[in-house]
Amino acid sequence: MRGLTPALQSVAEIAAFLREGHVIPAHPLALDAHRRLDERRQRALTRYYLAAGAGGVAVGVHTTQFAIRDRAHGLLRPVLELASRTVDEAAAARSRPAIRVAGICGRTDQAVAEARLADDLGYHAGLLSLGALRDARDEEILAHCRAVAEVIPLFGFYLQPAVGGRPLGYAFWRAFAGIDRVVAIKVAPFDRYATIDVMRAVAASGRDEIALYTGNDDSIVLDLLARFPASGQKGPRCFDGGLLGQWAVWTRRAVELLGEIRGARGAPLDPRWLERAARLTDANGAIFDAPHRFAGCLPGIHEVLRRQGLLTGTWCLDPAEVLSPGQREEIDRVLAAYPELNDDDFVAEHLDAWLS
Repeated sequence: MRGLTPALQSVAEIAAFLREGHVIPAHPLALDAHRRLDERRQRALTRYYLAAGAGGVAVGVHTTQFAIRDRAHGLLRPVLELASRTVDEAAAARSRPAIRVAGICGRTDQAVAEARLADDLGYHAGLLSLGALRDARDEEILAHCRAVAEVIPLFGFYLQPAVGGRPLGYAFWRAFAGIDRVVAIKVAPFDRYATIDVMRAVAASGRDEIALYTGNDDSIVLDLLARFPASGQKGPRCFDGGLLGQWAVWTRRAVELLGEIRGARGAPLDPRWLERAARLTDANGAIFDAPHRFAGCLPGIHEVLRRQGLLTGTWCLDPAEVLSPGQREEIDRVLAAYPELNDDDFVAEHLDAWLS
């Protein structure tokens, strides 16, 4: 299956598209009450994201649940294939490209196999999780990255330690930026010092074509507004867009937000941006269950989508993965406090069509 959008066939075209800056939601997994894939609602989610104006989707990532790879579930290929087919249909209808990013996990043998599967199914890039190499030396990790890059263009990923990542310093990212076929990096260490390390490293590499996407769900607005020091390039560097679990909900508002921020860059900072940043971070804390170290992150995302009618429940493949005590009440609180963040009216208007 090679249904690539014509405008995104080469590595250079993929990189250029990502460099334009887009909203890329990390795609959830729609399950029924028996914890089986609900294909109708899985398609509806993909249609929602593209109708909302997202530049594409990331599938097979943490938000899609890593357990789809378990033999007991056998969902990796079905989920990737369903999303790719749905993106093809939706992209054709809107007459503009949509990027498909596949999550790639495991040690080198597994990661290369997943990259081949994603490439066969028409994905443009692989978002490479390094969680399986937590104890490896930088040189070993870089060799792993090069092996995967031979199969599919790489979307690097700095994953925060709280959910399985490991510290990766300036020297690592400087070397990573030198790998051929790196098209983007998702920066999500939830750490300002580490975030700046990546920005500096890419700048020093001279690879201005590498797109930079925030994954810091706790700092979305400030990340996108900031102009980072970038010696070695023409000027300060900004994040181009975001690949975020938070943008799996309220996606229409996320697209509007990114558009507003583009218009605000370079102008004197309106203090109201700081309040908007705090509101979104507060909402993310409730949805992602920050008080319990993100234990209820996936059910929290599902709960927001359930209230909008896109999902019918908060089920995860792991029956123990449920909303944390008090999390539902926290979601109630932020929904009442920040009604401007939701896109309920947009979803209600189009839900029937997406479910058809």
